[in-house]
Amino acid sequence: MSPRKWAGDLALGVRFAFTGGREGWIRMMLTAVGVGLGVALLLLCTALPNVFATRDRVEAARYDLSYSDKAPPKADDTFLTAVTDTTWHDDDVRGRLLEPEGSRAPLPPGLDGFPGEGEMVVSPALKDLLASDDAALLRERLPYRITGTIGESGLIGSRELAYYAGASGLRPAVHSGVHRLSEYGKPDAAPEKTDPVLLLMVLVVFLVLLTPVAVFVAAAVRFGGERRDRRLAALRLVGADRHMTRRVAAGEALAGALLGMAVGTGFFLLGRQAAGSVGVLGMSVWPSYLDPSPVLAVLVAVAVPVAAVLVTLFAMRGVAVEPLGVVRAAKQRRRRLWWRLLPPLAGLAMLYPMIGQGRESGEFNQYLVIGGVLLLLTGITALLPWVVEAVVARVGQGPLSWQLAARRLQLSSGTAARMVNGIAVAVAGAIALQMLFTGTQNQYTKATGKDPDRVQMQVVFSKSTLLSGIEREFTGTKGVQAAVAPAIAQYGDAPRDPQATNGLTVGDCTALRELATLPSCEDGDVFVTRTRSHYTTPGNDEQIALVKPGRRLYLDPSYGDAVERGREVPWTVPSSVRVVEARKDSLDDSNSLLVTRGALPAAATPVLVSSGVYLRLDPSVTEAREYARNAVARLDPLAQTYSWSATQENARYASIRAGLFVGSVFVLVLIGASLLVSQMEQLRERRKLLSALVAFGTRRRTLSLSVLWQTALPVGLGLGLATAVGVALGSVLLKMTRTPVGMDWASVLTMTGAGAGVVGVVTLLSVPPLLRMMRPEGLRTE
Repeated sequence: MSPRKWAGDLALGVRFAFTGGREGWIRMMLTAVGVGLGVALLLLCTALPNVFATRDRVEAARYDLSYSDKAPPKADDTFLTAVTDTTWHDDDVRGRLLEPEGSRAPLPPGLDGFPGEGEMVVSPALKDLLASDDAALLRERLPYRITGTIGESGLIGSRELAYYAGASGLRPAVHSGVHRLSEYGKPDAAPEKTDPVLLLMVLVVFLVLLTPVAVFVAAAVRFGGERRDRRLAALRLVGADRHMTRRVAAGEALAGALLGMAVGTGFFLLGRQAAGSVGVLGMSVWPSYLDPSPVLAVLVAVAVPVAAVLVTLFAMRGVAVEPLGVVRAAKQRRRRLWWRLLPPLAGLAMLYPMIGQGRESGEFNQYLVIGGVLLLLTGITALLPWVVEAVVARVGQGPLSWQLAARRLQLSSGTAARMVNGIAVAVAGAIALQMLFTGTQNQYTKATGKDPDRVQMQVVFSKSTLLSGIEREFTGTKGVQAAVAPAIAQYGDAPRDPQATNGLTVGDCTALRELATLPSCEDGDVFVTRTRSHYTTPGNDEQIALVKPGRRLYLDPSYGDAVERGREVPWTVPSSVRVVEARKDSLDDSNSLLVTRGALPAAATPVLVSSGVYLRLDPSVTEAREYARNAVARLDPLAQTYSWSATQENARYASIRAGLFVGSVFVLVLIGASLLVSQMEQLRERRKLLSALVAFGTRRRTLSLSVLWQTALPVGLGLGLATAVGVALGSVLLKMTRTPVGMDWASVLTMTGAGAGVVGVVTLLSVPPLLRMMRPEGLRTE
């Protein structure tokens, strides 16, 4: 067969696709929408590398922190900056104070000029937030006048909350929360070693999200298959052979794919423009970030039409188009099972060599992971038609609606399976990922040793001199039930180069009772704890022996040729020192020597360092955290507040899981939209049949239930198969990461229920068009 003949037949098919009248155009639009939805999501995925790269580039370009011991000297090109980050409800707000020290001080990215004292430049999202009625407490915390907005080059997302405020007098606080810099930008650092398990998660997430899209695109190019085959039968009457009809059918599919490419590009451009006003899980992007990678975009542009042609040619192998009809209505040969088992078995064989590798044995082979996961997931599309056919061949007894549905499924089980393939692949992948994330969660989540039931917030001030009575500043703050502010210091057995040293904690009786169980306490008492709960040393025998009544110790001892000699403060241990037990839920038991303020000389005050203020909040006040943050901002704009939590999650692990959630939302939307389009196409194919049944007296309720059964039975079988494959894939992934295999059936049922829920919504949306089609007038033709 010459390429010219191939091209001619394909062109004839394209012509038939666009000249089929009203029916042809409806079929083409359904195909274009189905393919277009998949293409739009594929283009979005091709833009993700640029999104991540651009966000990292912007973050690095605006980096303004320095942890060097030596700050550069003041010059005409230096500036002072201080971190004033805060939190508004669950959203982080990036804040900076700026003070230029010369006329050539560099501007932060996105700014046209330095804000003056009492002024600030804000991100567009923060400007909108501050203008809202619900942000009164945030406006109180940021008492600056807005003079401009930060440009796109200075923000990592359109919904990021950020501001730069002008300040003066920051110089004395250099090395105490204030940084002197001469340029912006993150210094080059050694590349961080990639965790093989996290890399495996990223690969599987992309495969799980993209495979259902490919399945939907393959199903969409076959919309209108039955009507197309009847047109091809007419072609046979005028002399076309079987090979020509297949090429013409491929041409029609190619036309639908090309039109779908155009529609998908339009969907992507619309979604790209709308992305600037949407934020998901605190993440947002600018439309300019969503520029597809040229290589990947070309790959999509080539792969979709080629796949449409190949899928059509493969499907036509099972259809005999004859001059007088299509041998689709006759009894078909039973599908064979043996070759349908090969893809999933091959996938397991590719993943098997990596079982037990984990982190210690190096990285996983990416090609084997990609191939194995793809074969397992796409194996569902090969197995599901056999499962549907095997089950529906044995059903038939029941009410009339059930018999109608069963007969229809027996005649077109392949079409029913194609509708469910995408949802089954998506659910299987989701179950496997859920098992992987649940199984490895403990590896990326560590206990903080903090009890959020006792303390909800901790405040760390920028100045260590904010000590005496600082907890009283929170008295009367709405939502704050209690505040304690212990201080710490070092002591030794000699003023210089001591042989024995340790730390002590200073506070009032209220604060010390948060650390140890005290029988009684008055100002002037001293305690030493016998045990320490958070540390490996079970007892403090050495420290108890050191802190003897009447012994002379020295606070803040000096070492070697230290510059600050002479600051050592002598202290005599009082005779009333008592040994007590540390609380098992102690706020901080790094120091076992507990001292009330009255037990220390007045000269000790300058050497005490604040360890922060611990706040207990009133759970009945919904804005308690915001009131507390406002009180902290009034005391020290550079102070940082931290919410206590019992566990802390690895940032990369959390970001991968968040990315999975965001991607799953898009895939579920695609699933729902594609299923709805597919359902409309199926109903349109059977419009005259439904009208004929109604005209002969069949009740609409019976027909509606039959359509429901036609959807429910394949969906149930597909979800059952997806659960089995998903559990198998999840178990293999867990064994690959050396994680014990455990089943979280609640998560499995949740994933399965989500898939069933999407199908249920689509079914409900298709009821109104179904009722309109079930009219005798639908038999009228022209």
